[in-house]
Amino acid sequence: MALYKYGQFLQKSEHQAFDMLHQPGSPAPYSGDYRCEGCGLEIVEDKHRPLPPQNHHQHENRAVPIRWRLIVTHN
Repeated sequence: MALYKYGQFLQKSEHQAFDMLHQPGSPAPYSGDYRCEGCGLEIVEDKHRPLPPQNHHQHENRAVPIRWRLIVTHN
């Protein structure tokens, strides 16, 4: 889970970018923190660089797909 201390440095956003799920290995549309929807693993990725591929980590239940969601980014 992303943590912060000083709330005055963050701004809440309802942007649709936070609703999108991304496939393993696809280019990150934004620089920021991404969270695996299946297991909660968080990573940091730069814009246009590929998100971790399918074999980056495995879920205990292999039926649960790896999908990345943007959780923190900057303007």
